[in-house]
Amino acid sequence: MSVNFVEVDRETLYLLPPSLQDWLPEGHLARFVVEIVEQLDLRSLKQSYAGRGSQPYNPEMLVGLLFYGYATGVFSSRKLERNTYDSVAFRYVAANSHPDHDTIANFRRRFLPQLGELFAQILMIAQQMKVLKLGSVSLDGSKIKANASKHKALSYEHACKLEAQIKAEVAELLKKAEAADRKDIPDGMSIPEELELREKRLSGIAAAKAEIEKRAAERHAREQAAYEKKIANRAKKEQETGKKARGK
Repeated sequence: MSVNFVEVDRETLYLLPPSLQDWLPEGHLARFVVEIVEQLDLRSLKQSYAGRGSQPYNPEMLVGLLFYGYATGVFSSRKLERNTYDSVAFRYVAANSHPDHDTIANFRRRFLPQLGELFAQILMIAQQMKVLKLGSVSLDGSKIKANASKHKALSYEHACKLEAQIKAEVAELLKKAEAADRKDIPDGMSIPEELELREKRLSGIAAAKAEIEKRAAERHAREQAAYEKKIANRAKKEQETGKKARGK
């Protein structure tokens, strides 16, 4: 069943300023978060809506709002709601809409496992783009002792360690959100100068996604090869002994 979501519109003209796009400087963290979220696969979230009752907010906007809030130290759903009124950056992420705190909290609880994966994807894309920090979340890999940082491409082992670190960061963010234990953190983003233009930033996000997908494919190939080798060894042993191997 088709669901009619509240439209996410960041292009409508206003009197002061004339456009939502004019509210923030080009290199602002909120823009970066929105552009990454726009490229994530949110079909599983959207398809879970039944299409009955009141018109729901677009999950794309709510994912961006939650991530931007958590990355800048805003964990309380009530404070997230209030910031959609008080903060220009939050207004931009929320497309000038104002979901109430119950809607925000219920969305987080309903899609907690999916949000963990989506937030990890956002951080992995940012890290692949050489972003050192997203708000309060450090992505410089300093917690990982590995020589792979000297090379242009991440090694498989280093990538696994980095992914584990990022997932730990996400778990900590969601833990803080659940406890609504907010600490004031100034909005900030360390981003290479060449990414401040939107066109380059979007191409950088696409390239980062492609690299992450390639890395996942390589991991799958390794695991598949190991599995096939195990099966081959099992078959060889059965042929040599004439007995069927036990177990799965």
